[in-house]
Amino acid sequence: MSRQNPSISVECPCCGARIVIDPNLGKVIRHELPPPKKNSLDLGEAAELLRRQAEEREAVFRRSAADLESHSQLLERKFEESLDQNRGRPVTRPTRDIDLD
Repeated sequence: MSRQNPSISVECPCCGARIVIDPNLGKVIRHELPPPKKNSLDLGEAAELLRRQAEEREAVFRRSAADLESHSQLLERKFEESLDQNRGRPVTRPTRDIDLD
């Protein structure tokens, strides 16, 4: 007897695990774990990775400092502009609710 229905093999796109399904039964026949990932770096690669991360941190810090400086300049300019607009106006007390009675 020959097999009419071959098994269906599916691979997980996320982790790479493979399952084999029997179409007649609709059940998983076999499950294969994904191959282990290589996490080991040699010393040179690790040093290079640390150097790149340090450069990236320094670049982010410089951008942040430049943004802070430009923000303070913007606030100073807005203050000066508001001060110039209100320079000719007389200083008056604000109207309070009790004054309206």
